[in-house]
Amino acid sequence: MDRASTLLQLIQARLPELNRAERKVAEVILNNPRQATRLTIAALAQAAKVSEPTVNRFCRSLGIGGYPEMKIQLAQSIASGAVYVSQAVEADDEPEAYSEKIFSSTIASLDNARQRLDVQVLNRAVNLLIQARQIHFFGLGASAPVALDAQHKFFRFGLAVSAHSDILMQRMLASVAQTGEIFVIISYTGRTRELVDVAKLARDNGASVIGMTAANSPLAKVSTLSLDIPVPEDTDIYMPMSSRIVQLTVLDILATGVTLRRGVDFQPHLRKVKESLVATRYPMEEEQEEL
Repeated sequence: MDRASTLLQLIQARLPELNRAERKVAEVILNNPRQATRLTIAALAQAAKVSEPTVNRFCRSLGIGGYPEMKIQLAQSIASGAVYVSQAVEADDEPEAYSEKIFSSTIASLDNARQRLDVQVLNRAVNLLIQARQIHFFGLGASAPVALDAQHKFFRFGLAVSAHSDILMQRMLASVAQTGEIFVIISYTGRTRELVDVAKLARDNGASVIGMTAANSPLAKVSTLSLDIPVPEDTDIYMPMSSRIVQLTVLDILATGVTLRRGVDFQPHLRKVKESLVATRYPMEEEQEEL
C-alpha cells in the first residue's frame, strides 16, 4: 500500500508522539477528513486553535513537504476507502453517528488488512496447518472467542484441534509441545508478555508458532511466521471491535485455504458434518408448508 492510502493511519499512529499543538491539528483532521481537504491552512489553523507555522510543522513531522501536498495525500486516502479508519466513537455521538462510524471503520479496517496481508506468508501458514498433527489456538481477553471460533472451523478437517484462553493451560501445553504441533497465537497488540513467553516455550520444544498479531510486535518476532494484522483502534478506551472482525476473517481465509488444499475428495467429509445438524433444526416455513 502506498503512503497516500495510509496517511490517516499514519496520523493516528503518530498521535502519542506529537506535541500538544500538533496534536490539535491531527485531531481536527481525524474528526472530519473530508472537511479538512477543503480547508485553507489558515482555516485549519483556526479550527485547531494553533498558528499556521504549527500546521506546517505538523506536515513535516509526517515527512510531507507542506500543507498543499498533505491535502492531496489526504484526498487520496479518502478515495482509497480509509476515511473512517481513525474515527473513534465520541461520548456525545447519536445512534446514527456511532453506528455509521462502527460500520465504516470495520469496512475500512477489513480493506486495509486485505491490502496488507502477505499472500506468501498466508500460503506458508496453510502449508503448516495442512501438515500439522495437532493445532492449538490460543487467545486471551477479546481474542479468546476468536480462538474458540477457530476450533469450531478447523475440527472439521479431521485434525486434533483445541482452543484455550487460560494462560496456565496454554503454558502447560507449550511445555510439552513436539515437532508437528502448531500453535496459532492470536493477539491484537502482540505485546502481552505471557503469550510471548508461551510462543517462545512452544518453539523451544520443537513446535511451530503462527502469530496473528501486529507487525514487528514482540509476538510477531518470536513466531515461526506472523500474519500481520493492522487494525488501528483504541482498545484502552472502547471495547475491541474491528480487530476481532479482521481476526475472524483471516481465520476464514486460512480455513478456506486448508479446504482447497485438501481437494474435492475431502468434500464428502465436510458435507457429512453439516448434514449431522439437520435433525437439530426446525424446518423452514416453506418446508413446513410442503409437509
